Amino acid sequence: MTNLEQLLAIYRSKPVILAPMEDVTDVVFRRLCRSLGAHFCVTEFVNVEGLLRGCKRAKRKLVLPADDQPTAIQIYGSDPDRLAEAAEVAAEAGPLAIDINCGCWVPKIAGRGAGAGWLREPEAMVAMAKLVVSRTKLPVTVKTRIGWGPESHMPIVDLARRLEDAGVVALTLHCRTAQMGHSGAADWTWAKRAREVVSMPVIVNGDIKSGPDALRAITETGCEGVMVGRRAIEHPWVFREARAMIDTGVDHPQPTIDERIDLCRAHLIANVEARGEQYGVAVTRRHLSGYLKGIPGAAAVRQALVVTDTLAGCLAILDDVRARRHAPIAQAAEVHA
Repeated sequence: MTNLEQLLAIYRSKPVILAPMEDVTDVVFRRLCRSLGAHFCVTEFVNVEGLLRGCKRAKRKLVLPADDQPTAIQIYGSDPDRLAEAAEVAAEAGPLAIDINCGCWVPKIAGRGAGAGWLREPEAMVAMAKLVVSRTKLPVTVKTRIGWGPESHMPIVDLARRLEDAGVVALTLHCRTAQMGHSGAADWTWAKRAREVVSMPVIVNGDIKSGPDALRAITETGCEGVMVGRRAIEHPWVFREARAMIDTGVDHPQPTIDERIDLCRAHLIANVEARGEQYGVAVTRRHLSGYLKGIPGAAAVRQALVVTDTLAGCLAILDDVRARRHAPIAQAAEVHA
């Protein structure tokens, strides 16, 4: 089966995809999300200039272990020739596909013409995509937004058609404008409009926060699947909840307190193994507030973890939480015995 055939098979399964997020969707987090139902993942975005210079940080993002498939490598930049060259380099890492970031709204990216900056010049964006497609044998996908600014300047419907004509095989659409950033509500009707004019798969992104959200997005738009970003940072169980709702129409139960503690432990240990103790512990902290939600005394536990720099110290805090949680049960059992 070719890469394109594999990719299209994934889209036919109504996938719930892990979105590319800088300094978040590394190998460790992708592996964790896969275990919870994110069958298809996208890497952190890779700066083409850094990649072509041999930057250590960029090269790290291209490492795809055997169990880290199917994964697409996302690249970003403002120069079409450099993007095409970077796609060739990224292909050597063995991803399922190459994804072009045309949606990052952050000023230091978009302001330089990369990411969502391409939406200011749809003609140039299409030409760039066509060039990248011509330079790699891998399927090329694009992640973008519905437009740069106000509704009168939203080119996405026509742009979707033209990207497909350029050889792009799938489109992920974050249903906000670049100027909105993360503010306001995502308007999924634009994904529906785009899907109606192309034959390639279209994936809905933006405000997918639960299983019901995922099912509603697919049902309302006719799109092939959904992509989840920020919600996964605090609640990666969203993947199994979305998978259950899409497949069965029944929402998955919320994670138990023991599951939450187990995930905290697993993520800490894996990050320390991958990044070393100091950075591994520090980089996991952004997730812990969400992971610990609903645990008795969660605020105090979070505070203790934030000021603890060692893996052993963090695990001891979590083990104490579990011990205190089960202590009343054990005491009750002794009384009845």
